[in-house]
Amino acid sequence: MTSSPQAGTVVLVHGAWADGSCWSNVVLPLIGKGFHVTAAPLPLTTLAEDTDILHRAIERAIGPVVLVGHAYAGAVIAAVQDDRVKSLVYIAALAPDEGETVADVFYRTPSHPQAPQLAPDSYGLIWMPGEGFGNAVAHQATADQLAIMAAVQRPISVNCIQEKAPVPQWKTKPSWYLIAEDDRMINPKTQRFMAGRMNATIRSHTVDHTPMYSAPDKVIDIVLEAANATLS
Repeated sequence: MTSSPQAGTVVLVHGAWADGSCWSNVVLPLIGKGFHVTAAPLPLTTLAEDTDILHRAIERAIGPVVLVGHAYAGAVIAAVQDDRVKSLVYIAALAPDEGETVADVFYRTPSHPQAPQLAPDSYGLIWMPGEGFGNAVAHQATADQLAIMAAVQRPISVNCIQEKAPVPQWKTKPSWYLIAEDDRMINPKTQRFMAGRMNATIRSHTVDHTPMYSAPDKVIDIVLEAANATLS
């Protein structure tokens, strides 16, 4: 099914150590399918502030909205309360329940042996070590992609992962979840747990933590599935 521009807007939301450019392989194919597309620029300062920025991006969107969140952004897309949001799409994303923190779900299961050891600096910011991108964040990506990811990374504040989540919108809105079975950052078992309790439509693929780079077609497919089901 091909949608018209009037069908609505896909709002793409990046996670930690990234910016909107992480969706560069996804934007044009979605526009080609007739959707308006925007990438929300999260400051990665607190969950509440990131949610507020996302809400402003939704205000600028045209028509009904599908929110797509990667990793940490899963908590952000669920925190927004807006009737124009018709569905949520999680790309290897974190989905804390009410009262839980991002850290609670991130550390729910043991980390992969190649996952980096992370700690905030003296400013309370968590940076990804350069080797962390190739070892865990995007180990299926190309060398060029890894170099760009490391160069443009933005740190995430420890406040983002320690703030308790509000009532998540996945309790009342249809959700889709792409489980990254080769994820070295968020344990696939944790992903299956979160997707199951939100009663999401699950699509599972042997991809790494950042399939927007390594398998963008899988990301595009699940976004189109959600958009065509809820925006038409």
